[in-house]
Amino acid sequence: MGATEVLLVTHCAVLYLPQMVALSSEKFTVTGLTRPVLTPLGGTLELSCQLSPPQQAQHMEIRWFRNHYTQPVYLYRDGKDLHGETISKYVERTELLKDAIGEGKVTLRIFNVTADDDGPYHCIFKDGEFYEEHITEVKVTVSSSDIQILMHSPNIKGVMLECQSGGWFPQPHMEWRDSKGEIIPATSKSHSRDGNKLFNMTMTLFIKAHSHRNVTCYLQNHLTHQEESISIVLSGELFSWRSSWIQILSIIAFVLVPFLLTSCVQQHLTCALNLRSTTSPSRSPPTDAVCPSSSCSVINSPWKRGVIVFMISMIAIIGVILILHQKPRVSVSDPHFELDTLWLEDISVILYVMIVFIIKLVSFIYFRLQDEHSAGRGDKDPTPKTDTQSKELDPQKS
Repeated sequence: MGATEVLLVTHCAVLYLPQMVALSSEKFTVTGLTRPVLTPLGGTLELSCQLSPPQQAQHMEIRWFRNHYTQPVYLYRDGKDLHGETISKYVERTELLKDAIGEGKVTLRIFNVTADDDGPYHCIFKDGEFYEEHITEVKVTVSSSDIQILMHSPNIKGVMLECQSGGWFPQPHMEWRDSKGEIIPATSKSHSRDGNKLFNMTMTLFIKAHSHRNVTCYLQNHLTHQEESISIVLSGELFSWRSSWIQILSIIAFVLVPFLLTSCVQQHLTCALNLRSTTSPSRSPPTDAVCPSSSCSVINSPWKRGVIVFMISMIAIIGVILILHQKPRVSVSDPHFELDTLWLEDISVILYVMIVFIIKLVSFIYFRLQDEHSAGRGDKDPTPKTDTQSKELDPQKS
């Protein structure tokens, strides 16, 4: 009877063992999160993967890696954690939670998340020659409230605004908006990355005079939809360059007009003195002894000529200035735009100064020559002496 029981147990064991082997070698799949995992910069990241159907996984190899199979983020094999085979930047930053490994579930925990941790993670379960994997996408995110608007020096064309913000990941959406919330096309956009791989954003906007008074620099993290913004209100005094140039032209006019009037009065006084010095009550003045009547006439007077010269110079110089201002040389987005604008301002100042210098120089030379010419005529005695007059002057000859 005992021998019969032994044979029965042996028979059952022989029948059951192939079933156990078949069960242990049964094919499986690996499941996990299908949506991207958002994790804040500097936080702790947990990634889980699960065997399906659930089964014992202690005897399996469990490997987590990023882009290369041979560079694991974490490696578990033969019931041991092989920290020596993981890549250096994840050493002492990772651990594998194996509380549910009997059901085929493990969790990878990563501490102090950086921007480099952004991207896909592969989880592989390997049993003998058979393996399956699951890929989880990780999105590291961080927003910054450090935003500032820098205003460059206003110029004759307008003012350049520059919005700067650093410490973003991933690269945020950035735009300018007006007071109504409508988008204003940016003049230029650029970005750079610091040592922590975070994005530093720069955006510029050139505002023409009297176009906008209130603008907002707006940034948004497209993963978390977190928004940050800063506004600036522009004062009308920033665009006072127009009134400044009007004042400059007014000063030029107020300086030149009295100068021309003074010169005209001086010319009239010179004519009167020459006339008085060359005439006497006993004789009538000769025609060529006085200043020509046309010297201060409406058509040929010196001040009229001065005004003509002034107007011609003004038209020529202002024409050159308008051509320089209207002709595009450097686009607004070009880094040399402000240098070009400053050059244009300097040239404009030089040309306006030339107006004053040229007109005063030409007027001075012209009126000086007129005075010398009139004085030269006044020094001559145009009246011929008769014999009777000579005898009266020299009584000894009589």
